[in-house]
Amino acid sequence: AGTNIFRLNCSHRRGGDFERVYPLIRKYAKEMGKHVEVLGDLQGPKFRVAELAGEPVELVNGDIFEFGLCKDDSDSIRPGRITMKPTVEQKALIKACKPGTTLLIEDGIMEVKVIEKCSEAELRVEVVRGGKLKARKGVNVPDCEIDCAALTEKDIEDAEYLLTLDPPCEYICVSFAQKGQDLQELIDIMDR
Repeated sequence: AGTNIFRLNCSHRRGGDFERVYPLIRKYAKEMGKHVEVLGDLQGPKFRVAELAGEPVELVNGDIFEFGLCKDDSDSIRPGRITMKPTVEQKALIKACKPGTTLLIEDGIMEVKVIEKCSEAELRVEVVRGGKLKARKGVNVPDCEIDCAALTEKDIEDAEYLLTLDPPCEYICVSFAQKGQDLQELIDIMDR
């Protein structure tokens, strides 16, 4: 009984936690005579809604919302409008959407569908599956190829770190692979 693989979630690689935990995994596995492997899970680009102007916003099935990039620091989520910060990745997400595109929010708890592309930064969406929208919830677009790198600068730094461990972790996962080139980026780092 017990585990035979540990996942190091690079979303939380800060403050020396991995440096503290990794040697313990190896030490106790060896003491127990267990073969234990380690998987480094790279964070990948983040797609998230922005901050709220006030309380969580109720998304009701059939309602129409603006869905776009924040125009300025005060452009927050409010009734009738869902916003995302204008990062490189999130600009690419909005740009990739077209009428009929499904956007899943908060791990698919909520779903909206694009009914109009107003510009490269603005969409009109219809709520398909509603709920209470809170700040910084994840957005996923399963049917779209988003034109952005699978590995962020942080991912490259994390992958390089995982490869310096002694012994190196056995597996590294790319969280946002859309095409073969996305995996090739990691392979190239591993081949350095």
